[in-house]
Amino acid sequence: MAISKRADEQQGHLWLPTTDLAKSPGHPFYEKLDSVLAEADFDARVEELCTRVYADTPGRPSPAPGNYFRMLLAGFFEGIGSERGIAWRCTDSLALRSMSAATTGRPTRTA
Repeated sequence: MAISKRADEQQGHLWLPTTDLAKSPGHPFYEKLDSVLAEADFDARVEELCTRVYADTPGRPSPAPGNYFRMLLAGFFEGIGSERGIAWRCTDSLALRSMSAATTGRPTRTA
């Protein structure tokens, strides 16, 4: 025999918009680092310096040079020795994800 439910009980919504989710304030160190780099117009300068080594032909899209450097900084500060580990950590941590803009849409390879 199955248990019946009261007529006024209804299941709530299963999906929530991401705008309704709580947003953590992030890590103060990475927020300050990001603001210092933004004030120095770091991204434009690094892109200018790196244009000669980037290929003109289409290929696999790479992170912007400024974002890549931020990811390397995060790896240095967190003691991560591999690029794969840095990519995983930057996509896993909300504070690092917002600082490094590590939202590539591609899953991080683990093997």
